[in-house]
Amino acid sequence: MGIFINRGNADFQRILNGEYVDKTGLIAVVNKTLFSEQSMSCVTRCRRFGKSMAAKMLCAYYDSSCDSRSLFAGLEAERDASFEKHLNKYPVLYIDMTDFITRYKGDDSIVSHIDREVRTEVHTAFPDTPAEEGDDLMALLLRIVLKTQKPFFFIIDEWDAICREFPAGSKGMDSYVNWLRRMFKSVSANTAFAGVYMTGILPIKKYSTQSALNNFIEYSMVRPGDMARYFGFTRDEVLQLTEKHGADF
Repeated sequence: MGIFINRGNADFQRILNGEYVDKTGLIAVVNKTLFSEQSMSCVTRCRRFGKSMAAKMLCAYYDSSCDSRSLFAGLEAERDASFEKHLNKYPVLYIDMTDFITRYKGDDSIVSHIDREVRTEVHTAFPDTPAEEGDDLMALLLRIVLKTQKPFFFIIDEWDAICREFPAGSKGMDSYVNWLRRMFKSVSANTAFAGVYMTGILPIKKYSTQSALNNFIEYSMVRPGDMARYFGFTRDEVLQLTEKHGADF
């Protein structure tokens, strides 16, 4: 199991080992966006709304390095017509930006560290695709996809962690905006990615990154769209939990 690629389904298995409220219906919503103009999604919520749990669930579902069928047995996702079509079909990239902030706090070269570390692991996972001098992560991903004909699904948890760390106009922030633009704004993104799923705390427009991310469909607290019931708990879910545990609703 890798750190950034081929993470498998162990994280979602740990979630299921606890008391899990079924939010797997989110999979059907994301599946509808794959290979379309809406294939890049950004979910923005405050903390404790289950954003990271959902990201781990999507990783387990899409990751082609594992077999996650049994984990979804009896859950909502399994009943959707698209479930079989995309189950464990894609190499999945998974980046938790808070991890890099913890390790490289205040380092203006943080984006270089991100690109290099992820690129190194991707190359290890795909040794048959040679790395060329001057490659960045996107160049390597494109070469892999053209060789394998299997696009990636890219998950970034807490994409805005760097935005909260570096002020607008700083070297760290400018480098990050350029990296986002390189990854997601070029026509190559449609070749490299079947879909992209990001989470964050504050809306995209809060940061000076609109030009790098204006092709993302943002699902915010005030405009949650089809994802509304998959973050936080609905009234019925809370009622079921209180009845189960003998608590007063």
